[in-house]
Amino acid sequence: MPVLYLRKLTGSERSQKANRQLAHFLAFIAGAANAGGYVAVKQYTSHMSGIVSAMADATAAQDLGWLAAGVSALLAFLAGAACTAILVNWGRRRSLNSEYALPMMLEAALLLCFGLMGGHLANSGWFAVPATVALLCFTMGLQNAIITKISQAEIRTTHVTGMVTDIGIELGKALYWNRRGESEGLTVVRADLEKLWLLVSLVGLFFVGGVVGAVGFRLAGFVATLPLAVVLLMLAVVPIMDDVREWGARAS
Repeated sequence: MPVLYLRKLTGSERSQKANRQLAHFLAFIAGAANAGGYVAVKQYTSHMSGIVSAMADATAAQDLGWLAAGVSALLAFLAGAACTAILVNWGRRRSLNSEYALPMMLEAALLLCFGLMGGHLANSGWFAVPATVALLCFTMGLQNAIITKISQAEIRTTHVTGMVTDIGIELGKALYWNRRGESEGLTVVRADLEKLWLLVSLVGLFFVGGVVGAVGFRLAGFVATLPLAVVLLMLAVVPIMDDVREWGARAS
């Protein structure tokens, strides 16, 4: 039963239910990695609006160091999203079951790298923190693009600003007073309550993940990333093993 569930959750054959369930897992992981990263390097790595704003401030102040750090973080996020697109399209061209699982497996490996890199932060000089920030930004871009590709851009797991905006829109629809309706040829304004619940739950899980990540990091240090990597590994492994078995059958 768990194998069948995981195959539906991360395999190439998609359903709206599977997309939303996977988004819940990824939102929690994104919140945990983002908050844990902040504890480590004092910078949020999923917030590109803040990074671009920091780049503008650094430009105005002629602070080339901060500008270079912002540019590297932005480029890393872009590279992560591009990497997901490449992996998904590569898998799709080859009709792989793991077209979406491949970038998730890569994300698991990167979180493991983050855990391993972290122990050397204090002794690795000026390069360690920017490299760690770039790694986390790449991971955030990778993950956000995974659910964006899967859901045809309907769901994102790190773009909390967009989700909160959409929550506000749906609440506005719910509160709208339809004094005149379809009988007068007007469209009745109705909130999409299913979408509203999805958005609220994703923001909530991002928050809970952030609390867990921050507390876990303070208690256990960089080892706190290991459970996140294990969860991603479990989510991705079934479609990948399906492909391995198919390759083995064809080879024999």
